[in-house]
Amino acid sequence: MSRLPYTLYRAADVRALDQIAIKDCGIPGIELMNRAGSAVFDELCCRWPEARKVVVVCGAGNNAGDGYVVARLAHEKGYSVRLVSITDPDQLKGDAATAWGAARAAGLLVEIFEADALSRSEVVVDAIFGTGLDRVVEGRWAEIIDAINESGLPVLAIDVPSGLHADSGCMMGHAIQADATLSFIGLKQGMFTGAGVGCCGVVGFDDLGVPASVYQRVDAACQRIDWLKLHNCLPSRPRNSHKGLFGHTLVVGGNYGMAGAARLAAEAAARVGSGLTSVATRPEHVAAMAAARPEVMWHGVNNGADLRKLIASASVIAIGPGLGQDDWANELFETVLQSGKPLVVDADALNLLAYEPIQHLNWVLTPHPGEAARLLGGSSHEINRQRFDAVKTIAEKFSAVTVLKGGGSLIHAPAGQTALCSGGNPGMASGGMGDVLTGIIASFIAQGFDLFAAAQMAVALHAAAADKVAVSGERGMLAGDVTTALRQLIN
Repeated sequence: MSRLPYTLYRAADVRALDQIAIKDCGIPGIELMNRAGSAVFDELCCRWPEARKVVVVCGAGNNAGDGYVVARLAHEKGYSVRLVSITDPDQLKGDAATAWGAARAAGLLVEIFEADALSRSEVVVDAIFGTGLDRVVEGRWAEIIDAINESGLPVLAIDVPSGLHADSGCMMGHAIQADATLSFIGLKQGMFTGAGVGCCGVVGFDDLGVPASVYQRVDAACQRIDWLKLHNCLPSRPRNSHKGLFGHTLVVGGNYGMAGAARLAAEAAARVGSGLTSVATRPEHVAAMAAARPEVMWHGVNNGADLRKLIASASVIAIGPGLGQDDWANELFETVLQSGKPLVVDADALNLLAYEPIQHLNWVLTPHPGEAARLLGGSSHEINRQRFDAVKTIAEKFSAVTVLKGGGSLIHAPAGQTALCSGGNPGMASGGMGDVLTGIIASFIAQGFDLFAAAQMAVALHAAAADKVAVSGERGMLAGDVTTALRQLIN
């Protein structure tokens, strides 16, 4: 993943790049198609070197044209090739028709799709839909995609897995579950978030020789981030450092039965370099928490007045981990909102915000899809279908840097910039992971980073730490395991 470009595009942007390359740079469309097919065939040979029986399933557009090139090249190299078309290839136009003509001239015949074509193959090449899909996949098309997914064969998708919306990352009813996807000219943003994370498998990229000057003429949709890219943003610490240089993070939360959430956030803040870390929590929790983590300053607070005494010395306040939604939680939340400090708002604090939406000029919101749905008055299903729209809408509604968590977490600033984190893994689907992220974001703010930079760095570091832990397995990963991995990565 680290070798992929960091620039992500919408499908229309990539089509614009394609047309500039053809019209202004004089690269014939059929030449780009042949380059794409050749790249896919090379990927197939590299990834499945023992496979000699290939079925190429083609649809009706330029994606199908790429598939016909792959089939022809495999046939010429002595592979056993079954070429399956869902539509009549003689109805193709333009470059796709030319590619089909070359495949036919090479001696290939087209079959109508039948399940037995899969049973006698070793690899499936998906050339059904391209990036222009904007309708729900149903009928015969859905049946074929389902049959491919159920075949148990490895699948190599051309450009994007068929059925995946290239812009939003949602499945259009049915989508190919590819083992690998080779994308061309520009990476599509939907491949790296939502359902795209599961549909694409291992992502590869080929610019097909498009000149660098072409990319200067089309704005990117967003930027992909990872810790490999961002870790150099951390300055080295001067030899005469003291804790006062690196800020004071105050975590507010830990209602009855939920002290652990506040502890996780505080430990994460300390592990990534907060000079001082404090927690305002229920008085009943202080003794046990102080014994477990004495490096953190634990304060029992009964009300807003108690909390105000702690706020003055804080550089940033993280509120929400284990906060609850009772009267105690409401009073602390109101007190924090009145503080004028930079805020990181998570968990139950987001739920309280959903009841009484307000704007605040200096905060980061970190909802998962369920919390995002409550903030926008919709459903988590709607959020996941339009993740880019959702994170932008929340950022604008609340004037907040917003992190929409989940596979392919999105970070959006009210000024309009969007970043997408391509790191992380399914092991992060366990309790406390969001609390850790909250603490990391707050710590970076305390250390002097602006809100958008802090959110990006925190999301990337959090994902990288989880990926490091997942080397020994995803199941059973605990939030505390991720916290332990933070210190080595940040250094």
